[in-house]
Amino acid sequence: RVVLVTLRADAIGRLSCNPAVGGLAKGHLVRELDALGGLMGRVTDAACVQFRHLNTRKGLAVRSSRAQVDIHAYPEILQRHLATLPTLTILEDEVVGLQLTAGRVAGVTLARHGPLASPRVILTTGTFLGGLMHAGEATSVGGRVGEQAAAALSDDLRGAGLRVFRLKTGTVPRLAHDSIDWDRLEAQEDVVEDGRMSWAQIPRQLPPLTCHLAWTNPTVHALIQANLHRSAMMSGQIEGVGPRYCPSVEDKIVRFRDRDRHLLFLEPEGHRTDRVYLAGLSTSLPADVQDAIVHAIEGLEHARILQHGYAVEYDVSDPRDLDHGLQHRSIPGLYLAGQVNGTSGYEEAAVQGFVAGVSAARGEPFRLGREEAYLGVLIDDLVTRGVGGEPYRMFPSRAEHRLRLREDTADRRLMPTGRALGLIDDPTWQAFEARQATRAVAERALDETVAPRPETNTRFEAVGTSALRRPSTWREILARPEVDWSMLRQLHPGLPALPADVAETLTHDVRYAGYIARAERRAATTQRMRRATIPHGIDWDDHPWLSAETRERLQAVQPQTLADLAILPGITPAAVDAIATWLAKRSGNSNVPRGTSDPS
Repeated sequence: RVVLVTLRADAIGRLSCNPAVGGLAKGHLVRELDALGGLMGRVTDAACVQFRHLNTRKGLAVRSSRAQVDIHAYPEILQRHLATLPTLTILEDEVVGLQLTAGRVAGVTLARHGPLASPRVILTTGTFLGGLMHAGEATSVGGRVGEQAAAALSDDLRGAGLRVFRLKTGTVPRLAHDSIDWDRLEAQEDVVEDGRMSWAQIPRQLPPLTCHLAWTNPTVHALIQANLHRSAMMSGQIEGVGPRYCPSVEDKIVRFRDRDRHLLFLEPEGHRTDRVYLAGLSTSLPADVQDAIVHAIEGLEHARILQHGYAVEYDVSDPRDLDHGLQHRSIPGLYLAGQVNGTSGYEEAAVQGFVAGVSAARGEPFRLGREEAYLGVLIDDLVTRGVGGEPYRMFPSRAEHRLRLREDTADRRLMPTGRALGLIDDPTWQAFEARQATRAVAERALDETVAPRPETNTRFEAVGTSALRRPSTWREILARPEVDWSMLRQLHPGLPALPADVAETLTHDVRYAGYIARAERRAATTQRMRRATIPHGIDWDDHPWLSAETRERLQAVQPQTLADLAILPGITPAAVDAIATWLAKRSGNSNVPRGTSDPS
């Protein structure tokens, strides 16, 4: 049984920032969450108004999906889903403190309803924990415009011993649709009409909307430069650090002085609003400067700003104090997920909420390895490395096993786990099994051999691929860069018809089989290293054969396995092998993996 305590029930699922789900690496997280049984992908597809693939000029491993959603439909659909859950109670109130008994969570204290007993508490405070909004010199208390912050809980968490510090994020101006000169802006054409986030094939409920592109210019840059002293972030008024990879427009102008323009995206927020989100123009400048900046952009000379941009400063807790199930190491029963752990983005928050929820329900950490999922990389980074003083954002480059963590393989990697947790319904599981069965038939057919005969080679040349010089399997022919599944079926009509996504996945698996095999060997090494546990509570200062830097890092983090050890910043492969050798001698186990820290 779960009680969800929220300041406003009608704000559950509200999109505080951009009206979109997914993006680079974030699309991977949404697909993984869906494969495990989460709701985000299903709700996204139902509320989708535009779908795009990013990084299409690069390999499938780093290609990501991004869905524009209707800003009103998304929370409404999500709230309808939650209303169907019989074990969930939603309670409007404010959590003002934790109840602790003998150092363990015993519940929370609510502002209106008083004590609420529970052996496990998950805090997902977003930007509301000690939230303070900034626009120029003006400040106001709140977690987002028009909504209150949670101030009392911040003080209580500090009193409970949590290491709390400040971070910052920002949002952009919203413009009136009918005040924009759309004919002078470039429409985004790279749209995938049948794109999906969910494996459940949820039908779209809304007509598509078109997004447009705009650019800053030297006049805009000069206005920003002249008013940097009035920016809440640049003036030093804001204590917290903002996200480096989603910077404010002030940041862009200061850091990239050599650029004469920056790309902006105009994204309609939905069918029932005339608001347009001006992505790329996050700012904490005062309203009069924002007006001047917007009106200096081509196509926006007469635009009306319905809501000015602002920055939000909020409290976070150091995630290095958590285990891999996101439970606090010093306060059993307390779990933290989302922006309170120093991350940015809806997607990063969602997968953390999933892991914390499953861990709390099971009473033991739910952990996926770095070689199993992007969400495993995210959480491992948080609890072993922390956020480094700025909001953490997921990127493909953070995943060393990204070749095997493609978006299109999330169902194969994770859906059996979701089914075992009881979170994948029968229709979704049956569709998954059908996809795997169809793929298996195709795989068997690929291993048939075809001989180089005149009539065969005539067919090959007719479809635009070179003739056979020796007997080859259809798998070898599919590995040719110019051959796809539809061409292969022209050459061999006996091959089964495959859904487009299954055909694309199989083609890439065949084409990059050698690289994938190497990635699988690396993943197997990582799994062996994870099984090599490191005893808790070792005083690493007693090991002078390690460098001072290594001892300091180990003393601070106390890694639980060799795999955890190998990814720590500043830990060399030689140090990993030395510790592996020491562990083997200490335990008398010659199977402790050594020589396994080479990432090649």
